Amino acid sequence: MLFKVRSAAVYGIDAHIIDVEVDYSGIKTAQEEFHTVGLPDAAVRESRDRVRSAIKNSGFDMPPTRITINLAPADLKKEGSGFDLPIAIGILGAYGALHIKDLSDFLLVGELGLDGQLRAVQGMLPIAVAARAKGIKNLVIPASNAREAAVVEGVNVYPVSSLLEVRELLNSAAFGSITAVPLKVETTELLNEMQHFPFDFKDVRGQHVAKRALEVAAAGGHNILMIGPPGSGKTMLAKRLPSILAPLRFEEALETTKIHSVAGVLDAEQGLVTHRPFRSPHHTISDAGLIGGGAVPRPGEVSLAHNGLLFLDELPEFPRNVLEVLRQPLEDGMVTIARAAMSLCFPARFMLAAAMNPCPCGYFNDKSRECMCTPPMIQRYVSKVSGPLLDRIDIHIEVPAVQYKELRGGSAAEGSAEIRARVLVARERQRERFEAGAERTKGTPRTASKPVYANAQMSTQQIRMYCELSSDAERLLERAMQQQGLSARAHDRILKVARTIADIEGADSIAVKHIAEAIQYRTLDRSYWS
Repeated sequence: MLFKVRSAAVYGIDAHIIDVEVDYSGIKTAQEEFHTVGLPDAAVRESRDRVRSAIKNSGFDMPPTRITINLAPADLKKEGSGFDLPIAIGILGAYGALHIKDLSDFLLVGELGLDGQLRAVQGMLPIAVAARAKGIKNLVIPASNAREAAVVEGVNVYPVSSLLEVRELLNSAAFGSITAVPLKVETTELLNEMQHFPFDFKDVRGQHVAKRALEVAAAGGHNILMIGPPGSGKTMLAKRLPSILAPLRFEEALETTKIHSVAGVLDAEQGLVTHRPFRSPHHTISDAGLIGGGAVPRPGEVSLAHNGLLFLDELPEFPRNVLEVLRQPLEDGMVTIARAAMSLCFPARFMLAAAMNPCPCGYFNDKSRECMCTPPMIQRYVSKVSGPLLDRIDIHIEVPAVQYKELRGGSAAEGSAEIRARVLVARERQRERFEAGAERTKGTPRTASKPVYANAQMSTQQIRMYCELSSDAERLLERAMQQQGLSARAHDRILKVARTIADIEGADSIAVKHIAEAIQYRTLDRSYWS
């Protein structure tokens, strides 16, 4: 007898619907013959042993026979243990252990233990999105994955814990009503709940210029590089940067959650990523670990930081080839990983924060300690960060050592709550501007087919539309371009930063002082890389 069950496979951060066709011959054989076709990988081929034991230990007694399983479409490679549940249900259906004959409204995914218990699998959110797109109403998945899938509206998510529980649920559907209650998750409440951060800017004494630069970076989503001696507070400032970032929109949260789900780093209890990611890889990371890769490509750190913050501490300590792979995602917000078998794209639109010492000993230009490095040593050290990569970083600031009086005395520093309030006001101005521009052009605010949420994501066309300058500001920018030898990319990034500074101050147009501050954030690199 032939029985069909629907399942799904994840490729990149998207899922494809897979038809699991089970043919149960019913003819007794001396030994059970179990054949799986349709380009299964080793984990799928091994499922026959897990499925056989799970069916037996769940109380079903089936005689040895010939079973053929086809995973269609047959030209797509199938991988992972998520096909255990649909294969087991397909065998039970073909054997006659189910009352229901048509499972076209159900999608089943899950790994089976030898005792028939269900275990979680990776990539459940993309599977739920694919089920909704194909009009499949019901999703039967392990209870550990339920909250993750339930954030997708329009699909009934039924959390189950064993093969017997799945059988009872499907048999109840055969009589017209499902006894189980689908899980519901209020995504609005998850995103709007109070966000707590372990670090606060109140802990930072002094460094007013650096905190101002971080506020500008957070308000516009700009990349930032901090240069200073050891112990000046670069890492301390970077760890507090997430506390002033704008909260995730639902579209951003959904896309970020898909990446974390595929990578297997999603918190099962939470179900939805509600905070902007903060990733801080060690400088010993490989290029594949940073950008993504593997025999079966998986997201790297730049994709896990999508819609969030990627912090690279001790930037020159990273291998040169590792840093150079950052160029494309910083420019395009996307990573393409090509392999012989497949080519996958992962989103990687993140805000980069980097910190470095000015020289190997760390005390170049420091007033309190003498630098022991020779000019060639300093040049070799800073040249590990290439000019093209540096050109893609909007803000370069110096973080000097904190003076004793600032460290011990004075009033309490401004906290993250006050800074974040200004950042949110600036972000709201940007949202209104981009939505109004979309209405004028009768489209949606997009940059390279992606929605625009911050000034740093503006396209060249949007820069010309929203960053008009007065004659005085034009002359100041022209003089800076000629004197500092800035590139066309630096020109656009100065305008984006100036637009953000004007948004923080509530100004409709970019003034000379806004351009001057933005230019100031591009001058520091000339002290070290010239």
